[in-house]
Amino acid sequence: MVIDSWSDSSFSVADSGGQTLSSVLNNPHAGKLEASWGWWSVAPPEFTPLTSTKAACDLTRSDFQSYVSSISDSYYRFEDIRNHTTKEQTLDVDNIGEALVACLREVPALYFKEDFALEDGGTFRAACPFTDVSENIILQEKLSHYLDVVELHLVKEISLRSNSFFEAQGQLQDLNVKIVEGCNRIRDLKETIRLVDTDLVDSARQIQELNASRTNLLALQHKLKLILSVNQALSALKLLVASSECAGALDIIDDLQHLLDGDELSGLHCFRHLRDHVVTSIDSINSILSAEFMRASIHDKGDKDSVILLKAKARASISLNGEDVGVNLDEEETTNFRDRLLPLIIGLLRTAKLPFVLRTYRDTLTADMKTAIKTAVAELLPVLVGQPLESDMGAERTVDADGGGLSLASKLRSLSSGSFVQLLAAIFKIVQAHLVRAAEVKRAIEWVMCNLDGHYAADSVAAAIALGAMVAESSQESNGQGGALPLSASLRSTSKVLSSPGKGSDAISPSNLSKNFRADVLRENAEAVFAACDAAHGRWAKLLGVRALLHPKLRLQDFLSIYNITQEFITSTEKIGGRLGYSIRGTLQSQAKSFVDFQHESRMTKIRAVLDQETWVEVDVPDEFQAIVSSLFDSEAIVSGSKDNAESNRTESYSNEGSQVGSVAQNEPTDSSSTTAVNAAQGKAEVIERKKSDAVTSSQSNNSNTKERGKNATQTLECGGVSYHMVNCGLILLKMLSEYIDMNHLLPALSLEVVHRVVEILKFFNTRTCQLVLGAGAMQVSGLKSITSKHLALASQVISFIYAIIPELRQILFLKVPEPRKSLLLSEFDRVAQDYKVHRDEIHTKLVQIMRERLLVHLRGLPQIVESWNRPEEADPQPSQFARSLTKEVGFLQRVLSRTLHEVDVQAIFRQVVVIFHSQISDAFSRLEISTPQAKDRLYRDVTHILGCIRSLPSDNSNNSATPNWGQLDEFLAQRFGAEAS
Repeated sequence: MVIDSWSDSSFSVADSGGQTLSSVLNNPHAGKLEASWGWWSVAPPEFTPLTSTKAACDLTRSDFQSYVSSISDSYYRFEDIRNHTTKEQTLDVDNIGEALVACLREVPALYFKEDFALEDGGTFRAACPFTDVSENIILQEKLSHYLDVVELHLVKEISLRSNSFFEAQGQLQDLNVKIVEGCNRIRDLKETIRLVDTDLVDSARQIQELNASRTNLLALQHKLKLILSVNQALSALKLLVASSECAGALDIIDDLQHLLDGDELSGLHCFRHLRDHVVTSIDSINSILSAEFMRASIHDKGDKDSVILLKAKARASISLNGEDVGVNLDEEETTNFRDRLLPLIIGLLRTAKLPFVLRTYRDTLTADMKTAIKTAVAELLPVLVGQPLESDMGAERTVDADGGGLSLASKLRSLSSGSFVQLLAAIFKIVQAHLVRAAEVKRAIEWVMCNLDGHYAADSVAAAIALGAMVAESSQESNGQGGALPLSASLRSTSKVLSSPGKGSDAISPSNLSKNFRADVLRENAEAVFAACDAAHGRWAKLLGVRALLHPKLRLQDFLSIYNITQEFITSTEKIGGRLGYSIRGTLQSQAKSFVDFQHESRMTKIRAVLDQETWVEVDVPDEFQAIVSSLFDSEAIVSGSKDNAESNRTESYSNEGSQVGSVAQNEPTDSSSTTAVNAAQGKAEVIERKKSDAVTSSQSNNSNTKERGKNATQTLECGGVSYHMVNCGLILLKMLSEYIDMNHLLPALSLEVVHRVVEILKFFNTRTCQLVLGAGAMQVSGLKSITSKHLALASQVISFIYAIIPELRQILFLKVPEPRKSLLLSEFDRVAQDYKVHRDEIHTKLVQIMRERLLVHLRGLPQIVESWNRPEEADPQPSQFARSLTKEVGFLQRVLSRTLHEVDVQAIFRQVVVIFHSQISDAFSRLEISTPQAKDRLYRDVTHILGCIRSLPSDNSNNSATPNWGQLDEFLAQRFGAEAS
């Protein structure tokens, strides 16, 4: 409270009104201490030392109570003053700037405007709004109060900032003193250094300068020698590049590259274009090596294409015998070829351009292959088109509407199959020549890259691979920058890899880089040959595609000629290329499937027409059909004997066109396997076609006039020791099945399709035969007046024969079917066989039904006949008309069936007929009313006559009776006429 009262009194307006600003700006501490701490002038109390009679360990707080009581008032006053001062200083610091805000609150804002001027009328009226003297006095006091408030708050703000101001001023004075002292010390140090420099350093410095001059002169001499050597290297490099000495030029480039990678040439303005010269030289060397590699690999193969075309043209006109153009290199030529490629490959390896050159080589080889095939087609077509066309292909020639000439596609389609095979054979030879050369290049590169152990150039190749690997790696890191930059980067990378085996050194080690680079080269090398094979496949497939609509319509031997030479072409090129040609295989498979589909459709159409025209008359069987059946039961004869049969009959079966194709095969030993296969297939197919035509002609002639049968024909067809009587449609179906078997063996890739077609034609034959015979459809389509038992018997024989050969047919056809599909096809064949068996049983049932219907017809007239029995006995001892007619018809059916059907089938049929006769006749006779002895005698004669006929019928004696065919009629006879009569 004392401090607060003092503070208020010391800073009152009245006390501060007489002070000036200059007195306030003096050091405020003295005045503040004098004004604020005047009370400290009170003399402090004198403290007398305390005397204690007790030991230190016996002192307690009560011992100091008198001392504490004496100073307590002064101590409490001291604490209050100190706390008040600390709080005031804190508030002052926090309230800096609030005084001016207080002024703005107490003094009107008018007086603080920037444009305040009393001479302005409006401002004056606003500031001095008085009207009389009293108001004027009040206004002056108010203004004086405003002035006092402002000055008071200004003094307070200045006092709050005075401590910082005087502290900064003191620091500036101290800094000035230190600067003066520092300048004096610097002056002394400069003088000392001058004395030391004059007395000690000058001589040593002179020696150092002379030594530096000597070093610079020696460096200059070295630079001049380096400039001379670089100039000589550049001159030599130009000469070597001009003379195509690539190995020496690359050595010089390596030396220059080392200089460029170092610091020896840095700063030499005369060599600022040296790197560009090196880049240009490397590009020139790469161009030379690439051109020489292309020349050695592709363009220096000679005129083999022209020779092949000349021989093909000659064979197209006349049959010639001569030597073929050799496409394979002998051992000496291979060695020379490899020695020629070795320096080129090493050079390209050193510049890391071998993969790029191989890609260029791949494109060039592919283009060259396409050009060669195009040239061969263009040159051979005019010769081949001039050959006579086959009769079945003459309608395929088409003429362009614009000028009457043939387009290339039209010319290809107008070729006969033999001429087209000749064209394919010539293209095969040309492609083979190109691919053999490409394969030799591939083997040479592989030999250089992998199999040079012990060779004199092994170290050079290894170094070139290592350098090329580094160059390739650096080229990838620099994003494909070309020229000398990759070379310099590769050298720096090499030194970095060799000198800093760090954590990732295994991944980027020189050995790993060399392996990767070698793998890239070998991959590009293989890709080049495969690309050439792929181009050849594409062109070949295009040639086949042009004739895609014609090939399904060809004869079997013609299509096989094209199919087999294409298959051999695919095999040969795939062996060289190392990969499968999926596109050409797909094309060939598609055309083969189209061929099978067309052949099947034509056969389905033919068998449908034959069945519709069939009169179900027995025909003789030519020996060719017996041979077909015999071959079915000897599968080895089908698989292996077909080619032997074709070879033995080739001379007599070949047409002129076939002979020309055979001469081509004889004159081309280099691919004799393909031409032999083609000609073997031609021979087989021609024999098949000849037999087919002979068989059809023979069967048709037998059908039309049985008196003109050939001597080499039999009445039945032997199959598995059983004879079958045949009709024309059965023989034609057998021939068709033989042709399907031939297609199955000659086109093994389509075996599944062939089996499906065989199943389809068997189903159709069975269904259509059932419609025509059992369904009596032949009466409408063939003009038959009725379907007789003879017709049914022959139909049963044909169906039984097909049913008998189905197992052998299945066994032969399934030789080429893939295992996963066999189970499904086996079930299909089993269903077909079951259908044939059911059809045969239905025919037999139909025969029994016919006999039952005839019996019922006769039984319906029996009552009228019995009425005549009651008349007086006539002299005729013969049985009645009922008995005679019935036994006559049964005897006729027995003769027909016994001559046509097998004994087992006849017995099975008549076993049912006998059962029906016994039951029906005995029931009918039991219902008769016999009243006279004459009628009883006539009944006895009829029963015995009918029983005699029944006992003469074929029987398997299934009832184990001593009397053949014992039954109900025998029991009826015994009941009516006694056991003796029975």
